[in-house]
Amino acid sequence: MERIGKRYRTGRAPGPWDVIVIGSGIGGLASAALLSKLGKRVCVLEQHYTAGGFSHTYERDGFEWDVGIHYVGETHKPWSQLRRLFDVISDGQLQWAPMDPCYDRIIIGDKKFDFVAPKEKFAEELNKHFPAESEAIETYVDLVYKSARSVSKHFLGTALPPALARGWAAVRETVTPRENLKTTREVLESLTQNQELIGVLTGQWGDYGLPPAESSFMMHASLAKHYFAGGNVPVGGSWKIAATIAPVIRAAGGEVYTYAKVKQILVEGGRAVGVVMDNGDELRAPKVMSAVGARMTFGTLLPEAERQRHGYVEKLATVRASAATMTLFLGFTGSARELNLPKTNLWVYPSADHEGNLARFRADPSQPLPLTYISFPSAKDPEWDTHYPGKSTVQVITVAPYEWFEQWRGTTWQQRGGDYDALKQQYTDRMLAELYRQMPQLQGKLAFGELATPLSTEWFHLYDRGEIYGLDHDAQRFRQTWLHPVTPVKGLYLTGQDVVTAGVGGALYAGVLSTAALLGMRRQGKLWKLIEGWKPPAGYVATVPSPA
Repeated sequence: MERIGKRYRTGRAPGPWDVIVIGSGIGGLASAALLSKLGKRVCVLEQHYTAGGFSHTYERDGFEWDVGIHYVGETHKPWSQLRRLFDVISDGQLQWAPMDPCYDRIIIGDKKFDFVAPKEKFAEELNKHFPAESEAIETYVDLVYKSARSVSKHFLGTALPPALARGWAAVRETVTPRENLKTTREVLESLTQNQELIGVLTGQWGDYGLPPAESSFMMHASLAKHYFAGGNVPVGGSWKIAATIAPVIRAAGGEVYTYAKVKQILVEGGRAVGVVMDNGDELRAPKVMSAVGARMTFGTLLPEAERQRHGYVEKLATVRASAATMTLFLGFTGSARELNLPKTNLWVYPSADHEGNLARFRADPSQPLPLTYISFPSAKDPEWDTHYPGKSTVQVITVAPYEWFEQWRGTTWQQRGGDYDALKQQYTDRMLAELYRQMPQLQGKLAFGELATPLSTEWFHLYDRGEIYGLDHDAQRFRQTWLHPVTPVKGLYLTGQDVVTAGVGGALYAGVLSTAALLGMRRQGKLWKLIEGWKPPAGYVATVPSPA
């Protein structure tokens, strides 16, 4: 792992800049790279010690973990749109390795259900467990494809000027599947009344943070279809994403700065003209793009007068922060082969009643964990053993309401006191117990463990409720016309997962659409030509095999 970006200090970012991008998540980096390829000098400002947002990696005591990217769909196919976009913004330098055909295993109680690529195998495996539901399963797969294919139509207005986008929003529900903005549970219960099957089909709900009775089916379908062909990881770790994009930005005279916290967006005469840094420095550019989410952009960084003038207090009240989580970072003695670690992710649930499990846990933290996600990053990366021989890593994740930790808000990381540490240890023990229940061979091999709470997310990413997916992905959110790249503040644009959907794919597409919106209708053609005309460089590698 290496830290990506140049440390910011006064005088190190003099410009002149064509665009300032706040935040270095994949949406911000994608926009910056595309603008750079179109001849713009872009300044990316990241408050953390390394660029990448949730794609950065974390290193401690000789181990390394991917913080937010555990698998990505479709990137093993060089002809897929997602892979092409990654290739364009990294100049073809970002490599991918596939996971096993069984990318996710849903474990409900003592029953195991495998999600296997490709989609024909997915249906075949489910039919083994639910032979009487074969028609419902077939209809479900077809409906997932139908909904997922309509997502681009739903977000068509994202690259249009706001007035045209609002016109499109007024009619889009009449030309997109009626299931899109229904809840996932509502749609699935129209196909089957088998609650265990519904619990299995929605077993990836942690990937977007809402149980089936709350999530929009469009979000669920996008996620499910995304993985039907299998999962993949960046070769060398997720830090490679930022590491391969940053040189593209620098090649055009731009830079990615770290330790560069923005205090406020600078607005003069109703137009964004730059930013004010935390130390009081002013950096100027005729256009500013925020990749730090709608709540932070419009609730914190935008000056109060502009918030009031454009109604952002009322607008932000129509959406909610997404789920917060706890992540247990674990290091073990022994290689993935020696420890028999899979490349398959495990999703563990006490029962198929996802809503009930979550409600009971929120009401009483002593109740069973409503979701336990287990990932084995060292087993997935074909380069891991070269850099960390004889070691393995595991991540265990569960949901965690921010309110449970709010009493320590404002305290310093790793200095929050004995009561906080005791609470962390309590959850560490519970999450370890679940891991050992699933992978008993790991007992006695633990070399390092550290639990990150929602306060860790707030500390490192500045999300004030510890959220990891931006805004909640319910139907209400997807009806908001103000979640558009072009804001009413001239020269200010929005990108990232709040513009499209959660996850690396959604944020990447947002980066493309926000770039198009910034360029305007007359100049968008250059962007589409750039993307469609990209050619692989010499030595291009489509996919690197995962370790056996």
